[in-house]
Amino acid sequence: MRKLAVYAGAFSLGIFLAQYLLPPDWLLPGALVCLGLGWAAFLLPWEVRRRCVAACAALALALGWNWLYIRQVQKPLEVLAGMEGPAVMTLCGYAEKTDYGARAVVRLEGVPLGKAVFYGDWPLLELEPGQTVSAVARFQSAGRIRDTDVTSFTSKGVFLLAYGRGEAVYGSGTSSSPRWWPVRLGRAMAEKIQELYPDSSAGFLTAILTGDKTGLPEGDGIALSEAGLYHVMAVSGMHCGFLLTLAAGLTGKRRRFTAILVLPLLVFYALLTGGSPSVVRACVMLAFLLAAPLFCRDSDPPTALAAALFLILLANPFAAASVSLQLSFAAMAGLLWLTPKLMRALAGERDGFFRLLAASFSATMGALVFTTPLTAWYFGRLVLVSPLSNLLCLWAAGLVFMLGLLSAAAGFFCAPLGMAVALAPRALVWYILRAAHLMADIPHHALYYTNPYLKYWLIFVYVLFALACVLRPKGRRKYAAAALLAVLTLAVTVKLGQRRCQADLDVFVLDVGQGQCVLLASEGRFALVDCGSGNSWLSAGDMAADYLSSLGCKRLDYLILTHYDQDHVSGVAALTERMGVQTLLAPDVSDSAGLREAVLSAAEASGASVEFPGELRSIALGGAALAVYPPVGEGGDNDEGLSVLASAGELDLLVTGDMDRATERKLLAAYDLPDIEVLVAGHHGSRYSTSEELLEALRPETVCVSVGNNSYGHPAEEALERLARQGCTVFRTDLHGTIHLSLNREK
Repeated sequence: MRKLAVYAGAFSLGIFLAQYLLPPDWLLPGALVCLGLGWAAFLLPWEVRRRCVAACAALALALGWNWLYIRQVQKPLEVLAGMEGPAVMTLCGYAEKTDYGARAVVRLEGVPLGKAVFYGDWPLLELEPGQTVSAVARFQSAGRIRDTDVTSFTSKGVFLLAYGRGEAVYGSGTSSSPRWWPVRLGRAMAEKIQELYPDSSAGFLTAILTGDKTGLPEGDGIALSEAGLYHVMAVSGMHCGFLLTLAAGLTGKRRRFTAILVLPLLVFYALLTGGSPSVVRACVMLAFLLAAPLFCRDSDPPTALAAALFLILLANPFAAASVSLQLSFAAMAGLLWLTPKLMRALAGERDGFFRLLAASFSATMGALVFTTPLTAWYFGRLVLVSPLSNLLCLWAAGLVFMLGLLSAAAGFFCAPLGMAVALAPRALVWYILRAAHLMADIPHHALYYTNPYLKYWLIFVYVLFALACVLRPKGRRKYAAAALLAVLTLAVTVKLGQRRCQADLDVFVLDVGQGQCVLLASEGRFALVDCGSGNSWLSAGDMAADYLSSLGCKRLDYLILTHYDQDHVSGVAALTERMGVQTLLAPDVSDSAGLREAVLSAAEASGASVEFPGELRSIALGGAALAVYPPVGEGGDNDEGLSVLASAGELDLLVTGDMDRATERKLLAAYDLPDIEVLVAGHHGSRYSTSEELLEALRPETVCVSVGNNSYGHPAEEALERLARQGCTVFRTDLHGTIHLSLNREK
């Protein structure tokens, strides 16, 4: 079976090369080169010839297959990008609610391969999978959005975005076809869980059984993430293992009968949960494990792992960029490589409870060894309590899955029986969520790569243990010494990160995409001006909490909201859930989007005192001073907002929110503003803000533009030209990332 592992591994390597390194024009020539190397490999000795030929053939197939997939699947869809016209689409699943309507994954009539995402109106939520939508749509590439390359769509086989225009017509299509039964059963299961679990545990059960996390309360989701338990919510190989355990428990020790029963059940479950790469990987590996005895063969986990990756990438080469795929296979590789070694070193011949602890710790560390760099890259977080929280909760998660599935199944036939079975999962869900919240409250439970020294520490630790692995003599002491050194250097790293802000006023204009979030720090006191992003894939609250935590802040002193637009307040709930706020300052005006009440509710839940400045409000912030100016304009959210002047001696920074040039003139007329050194450009660099009058009056030397992926044309050329004429140094978060400025008064 190792021949299959060599072939599948080489194919996967070729796909990753094609996706990450090789331009499309190089794929066919690269395939021909690999074929040539394969022919040349026939000259090698017999012992290595077969593997080299197999590897070269697999590389050639991977590059050629990637080229063919682009030509036959991606390009026929992306050729429609930029066009607008009538389209007939078939829903591949249930629609999801968006801020402006609903969206659903669809297949376009006339384009049999590849998928698209259709954005339509609210009636889309009432449709069943297989129904058709006929509408005029404007098409856009899903792989490149506003000049930014993205993989969140293409890694799922989606290459086109379709935006509905006008009225849509809905048809029955193939909604009665058996192909949609797994998806419909998933929806029915979610609805049954809502009946059986009337409390907040319903969101947890729905997530762990079907992968739908939309019903999970935000606070619980944050606690699970901070405790290193969020993977319990992402349907993966672990859940397939739970399903196998349940099936084996029901069928007894009859391995052949279990295999015959579980194999189709795994396929059905993969379809029910959406067929994520982690689930497909687990299904293939378990299929190898279960089928091996049927054919009188020994199972080989590395071969099964390589074969699973081969099949996933064969179905969609773009899945190589899936975060789910990378984390799933990295975790499994660590479990296969490191976990047995740790288990032998820790447990030896011991039995009982100690062996159980050693097994849990070994599995956790095995799963983390290769996933930690990936989570650092993708999520910027290192959860230190993860081994402990997994030890405390994974057993309970397994029971929740199995008992929750049984309760849902029983509920379809007898609701009282289902509710009786549901009592145990409800208690276990309470235990898991309570443990997650307690873990998340532990100081330094997680560290964040907003601390710039942490990434160097991580590299140091991997090099340290690699040296311990290769250096002689063999033994446990060198690993104990390496672990002790890692802990000591981590403590130093944390302290260095907290002490990197030593100026009279440190300013961080956080890169939150199309939004605004300005962090002010002085002598251990912290204030945040706005906390929001208009880009749905970014959480300004989490980003701000990460920065604050890495600076040693346990509770934010001041949160100042200039106004209630989504891109200025969307992160408030997440921030207050994670960090807490002492005082909230906001304008006492109504907002057109209805976000004011959500903001005030989040502040009240965190115990914050709320102030609505009606006149100039002066605040001492460590060695700096803040002046919060009340609204001076009228007519809309942008014009009725607060402004903030932060000062360290003679050095000043001004934040004006989204006010336009007319309101800027009113601000200048109402208050005697000083010459400033730093200006956060109004309205993300809009042509209607940061006017000549403001620049002439305040003469800023440095201007920071908080801007991201947007369709408004921010920052506008007119605004940039005004700044250039004034001689300002301009920093932009979309080009430079988070901007850090240090202001020191003259000594």
